[in-house]
Amino acid sequence: MESSDPACEKLPPFLSSFVDAFVDFSVSGLFFPSNPSPNPDPAPLPTRIPAPARLVAIGDLHGDLPKTLQTLSLAGLVDPFSARWTGGSAVAVQVGDVLDRGGDELRLLYLLQRLKIDAARAGGSLLTLHGNHEIMNADGDFRFVTPAGLDEFRSWSFWYRSGLSMKRLCGGLETPRDPFKGVPKSFPGVKQEYWEGIRARIAALRPNGPIAARFLSGNQTVLVIGDSVFVHGGLIQEHIEYGLEKINQEIKDWIMGQSGRQSPFYLRDRNAVVWLRRFSRGSNCDCAHLEEVLAMIPGARRMVMGHTIKEEGINGVCEDRALRVDVGLSKGCGNGLPEVLEIKNGVQLRILTSNPLYLKHTRQPVGKEDMKEGLAILVSENRLKEMEAKA
Repeated sequence: MESSDPACEKLPPFLSSFVDAFVDFSVSGLFFPSNPSPNPDPAPLPTRIPAPARLVAIGDLHGDLPKTLQTLSLAGLVDPFSARWTGGSAVAVQVGDVLDRGGDELRLLYLLQRLKIDAARAGGSLLTLHGNHEIMNADGDFRFVTPAGLDEFRSWSFWYRSGLSMKRLCGGLETPRDPFKGVPKSFPGVKQEYWEGIRARIAALRPNGPIAARFLSGNQTVLVIGDSVFVHGGLIQEHIEYGLEKINQEIKDWIMGQSGRQSPFYLRDRNAVVWLRRFSRGSNCDCAHLEEVLAMIPGARRMVMGHTIKEEGINGVCEDRALRVDVGLSKGCGNGLPEVLEIKNGVQLRILTSNPLYLKHTRQPVGKEDMKEGLAILVSENRLKEMEAKA
C-alpha cells in the first residue's frame, strides 16, 4: 500500500538505494557504490582496445568462488582477504563460463562487477566475455546447473522479492517490474524441491532479467586487445566477415531483451563463437586455418581461448598463435590448479601457476621481483619456452 505521509515524498531515491544495497549485501555479502556502473559512458563497449603494459588472461571459473579468488590473487589482481582490486593499471580478461557446475555463480557475478568498478577507479580494467554457459542460461538451457546453483538462485529470489515489496511501500517510486511474470510455477518431470530454484533462474537470467541485464549485458563476446584476440570458443572466417562489433552489439541487445527470446543464430551450433573447439582441442591444431583467420583481423597475432579444459595447464600451439587458458579450475569440472596467462607490453608471455610440480624442473633462480606469495609460483623454464613470444 502506498503511504500518504508527505514526508514519504522525500524518501523514494533514498529508499530505492537503501533497498538495492540491502538486497546486494544479502545475496553477495558485498556493498556497491551509489552509482554502480563501472563505465558511466553509455556508449557501446569497445571491441578493440590498445595493448596495455600488463594484460592477464583468466580461464573458465564455473561457480567456484574460493578458486577464483586464488586465481585472481595469483595474478596479483585481487587481495584474497578483502576481495578488492590490487592490479593497478593492469587489464584482465576473463574468457567466460562463470555460470554452471558450481554453487557460487551469483557471488561470482557480483564479485566481478565490484572488481570492474574498483579496477576502473585504479586506472585498470577487468573485462568479461560470454561463454557458452552464459548463453545457455540466458536461453533457458540448464543442463549443467547444480543443486547448489539452484539453491543460490532460490535464495536470490527471496531477497529480490523482499526488495520489491519494500519499494512498493512508498509512493513516488516507479512500480518495479516483476521478472517472475510469465514464468511457470511447476516443472513436470523435475523434482519439486528444485522448482523454485529453476523458476528463479529463468526469471533472473532470461533476456532483460535482473541478473542478465545487470551483469551479463556488460560482457563482450569478442575482444581485440593490441595484437591478441580473446574469445571463449574461437573465431572462423564467417564470424569476422559478419563483423565482430556487430556480433558484440547484437548479443548485448539480445541479453537486454531488445531482439527476441532466442539467441542469435551464430551462437547455436558447433562452429559458434562460444562453442568452437577447432583451435583449442588437442595438439594438432589447424594452424594454416588459424593463420587465415588472424590475417583477417588487422594486427592480430594470437587467439586466446577458454572452453576446452587443458589438464596439462595453459599452453600454446601453432607457434603460440593459439593460446588455451581453461585449466578446469572449478571443483565442478576438474578442480584444476590456478593458472593465468600474462602478456607484458604485447610481446612477453609467461604463465603464472600454483602447481608445485613445476618446481622440480631445472630452472634459473627467480629474483625477488618475480616471487609471489602463497600459491603463486612461476612455471618452469621449460614450460615458459613453450609460451615465449617471438618478435
